[in-house]
Amino acid sequence: MPFVYLLVLIGLIFGDQALKFYVFNNVPSLGDQQLIPGLISLTNVRNTGAAWSMLEGKMYFFYIITAIAVIVLIYLFVKADKTDYLYRFSLLFLFAGTLGNAIDRFTRQFVIDMFNLDFINFPIFNLADTYITVGVILLIIYLFRSTAGEKNSK
Repeated sequence: MPFVYLLVLIGLIFGDQALKFYVFNNVPSLGDQQLIPGLISLTNVRNTGAAWSMLEGKMYFFYIITAIAVIVLIYLFVKADKTDYLYRFSLLFLFAGTLGNAIDRFTRQFVIDMFNLDFINFPIFNLADTYITVGVILLIIYLFRSTAGEKNSK
């Protein structure tokens, strides 16, 4: 099973970096390319901050936070029960999202964001951000399930 986790991690990071490479090279800066008209488009935005451009330009802060996040996620993954697949996959998605954005920060000094929701006023985000969101949702589901299991066993 550990090999499966590695394959998933590599696939997620590759998908994130491939999409960022495509957008960086094919969509003009602040340009727009319709994906699904009226729903979602690709926009090339270079973000030097975190979510919603918070703490813009504070790269050393992000380097430190990224290093801490990577260490914590690896520790939690290694210490996780081998049968807690949902928990381990939640950590895997969080790790892939963290590494996807870290690669951008370390190589370009900015993160490429591209998904623009045309039907709502929402910040532009990238695939790594989506991985982090999926990881958090899976973690919440895991916590609810494990908490419910504890209550039922009492």
